[in-house]
Amino acid sequence: MNKVFKVGLIGCGHIAETYFRAHKYFNNFKIVKCADIRDSASKKCATKYGIQSLSVKELLNDEEIEIILNLTIPKAHYEVAKKALLHNKHVYSEKPMAINLSHGKELLRIAKKRKLYIGNAPDTFLGGGNQKSKELIEKNLIGKINLGNAIFAFPGVQSYHPNPEPWFAKKEGGPVIDMGPYYLTALVNLLGPAKEVSGSIMRGVKKRTIGIGPKKGRKFKVECPTTYLSTIVFENNTIIRLTLSFDVIAHQRNHIEFYGNKGSLIVPDPNMFGGSVYACKKLGQSWKEYKTGKMPLGKINIRGKSLRANESPINANYRGVGLSEMAYCIENRKTHRCNGELSLHVLNIIQSTMKASTTGKKQKIKTTCKIPKKFTLNEIKKILK
Repeated sequence: MNKVFKVGLIGCGHIAETYFRAHKYFNNFKIVKCADIRDSASKKCATKYGIQSLSVKELLNDEEIEIILNLTIPKAHYEVAKKALLHNKHVYSEKPMAINLSHGKELLRIAKKRKLYIGNAPDTFLGGGNQKSKELIEKNLIGKINLGNAIFAFPGVQSYHPNPEPWFAKKEGGPVIDMGPYYLTALVNLLGPAKEVSGSIMRGVKKRTIGIGPKKGRKFKVECPTTYLSTIVFENNTIIRLTLSFDVIAHQRNHIEFYGNKGSLIVPDPNMFGGSVYACKKLGQSWKEYKTGKMPLGKINIRGKSLRANESPINANYRGVGLSEMAYCIENRKTHRCNGELSLHVLNIIQSTMKASTTGKKQKIKTTCKIPKKFTLNEIKKILK
């Protein structure tokens, strides 16, 4: 039987409900206390989930807490994670691990020095869709992957989030910071680390209108680019064209497509856990479907409307598996998959994409990482209830 790690949550916002739901699926962690810079938010969260509300300082000093779950806004990720590490707590943060590379490197240094674990979302690449794709690629189904396309494009978070301004802020806003981690982590998991990136940008409109909540109808300023078109070259020389945009009303393109010398592969949405994988081995041939609905982290577990924009009425969502897998690895002294080196490399690609797109100059990726190992059925079963 696994040890159950006691987790303290900092940041009681929109995403918190997803991690509390993870208690239903995973057997080795439990969120027992929470904190937020807004005392009212912390108390509301504590009342809803039957846990204790503390101040951030009290939570960090609480000896019962072993792991800090950092669900603050992106610009606060570094500060909260650093404080957690300096209080000798393991830490698992929402994406990205930090806003700039130097802060990410500092977090890794502190964690290594203190022999602590640091983990980061996204963990969607551990789901059935990405893992089935990994299996087929490792079996050489489509041969050497030479090219590919990936796209995330929709009108923006202002339609569903009551406080969308941070997504359009100058330093921490834009689709690369928001959705880039899902796509880039999935790509690194399947292709390995990247080595260079180039790109271009645009900003669709100067002001946007909030579509929900108490500020509905209020306009706010867009301070960052809202579309990035980038070309990423990986260390294995695969070239991926990546589109990330808050300016598209609708499209019919697949989320990720790979083109190998023996065929092509369609990878499902990297922001989800399930979805079918499709392969075509011959021109004019029908695409073969590889279903993931019977895989432990591919089964549909969401049925009904959710306030989360990344949850369609029917889908597979096992957010929290990265935290659970990290807890298992802490107990068994193994390297976890959602680790700091992977997150730092993804952050490096994010920053390089933004710089290359803004300056018009190709950027070299200065970090690297190991490709995460396939998440085996036996390993998954050990952490599932």
